[in-house]
Amino acid sequence: MRRIFFMVVLIGMMVMAAMPTFAAEQVSKKDQQQIMNVAHRGASGHAPENTMAAFHKGVKMKADYIEIDVQMTKDGELIAIHDTTVDRTTDGSGLVSSFTLEEIRQLDAGSWFSEEFAGETIPTFEEILDEFRGKVGILIELKGPALYPGIEEKVADALIERNMHHSQNNKIIIQSFNHESVQLSKELLPNIPHGVLAGMTWAGVTDEQLAEFATYADHFNPNQNIVTTELVDRVHVVGMEISPYTSRSQEQANRLFELGVDGIITDYPEHVYSHPVKSN
Repeated sequence: MRRIFFMVVLIGMMVMAAMPTFAAEQVSKKDQQQIMNVAHRGASGHAPENTMAAFHKGVKMKADYIEIDVQMTKDGELIAIHDTTVDRTTDGSGLVSSFTLEEIRQLDAGSWFSEEFAGETIPTFEEILDEFRGKVGILIELKGPALYPGIEEKVADALIERNMHHSQNNKIIIQSFNHESVQLSKELLPNIPHGVLAGMTWAGVTDEQLAEFATYADHFNPNQNIVTTELVDRVHVVGMEISPYTSRSQEQANRLFELGVDGIITDYPEHVYSHPVKSN
């Protein structure tokens, strides 16, 4: 009996000793998940990019935001597609701007990825807003806005019509590589956060340039390859957040996490949530 009692006490002590470590890991995990997890063109590692299937997958995988690319059809309708042509991601061929919405609707935007997604179509911007508002954040990229005069106003009108032009608890963000377009959009939608996208040519961005961006943008989202701890710190100094693109491996996500970024734009949302948990 004494031996049984001793064993029970010993086991109890071992459990108690393990508890602080477990609690510390839980806190670290919670802190880890404060990072903004952005499903790039939806969860595009798992479903055809910029389709409802990819966006739904991103939501199912608990991404904080889905990122969408917005362009305009020949008849002035806003749609989600990345390339300025339909060749790569549909069974059609030609410039996006050469198709009417009705013609765009006839294209198969899923079979190129997998037969499982045969028949997926290119969604409209309004359809995406109506389907996902209140369910997930939406990061809107104005893609090639110089090709589509008035696209900023059309995007603004669609958001205002749905009463989505307020801060929305940071549930809407608009960004572009065209920084003049970002400035115009910010003027139209002053209460919505905006971001400037930066490619490899911005590797030498100066403090002065970052300060200028901060006059109209809330985010500086660069190519992941130019991100360093120093750059993250400098972006934070001028009051912006930084969410690099596009992470496609666990190693890339881990590196960005360690650099202290605010968000990660990724084809695989699970990579952001799979970063190793550290004990405090």
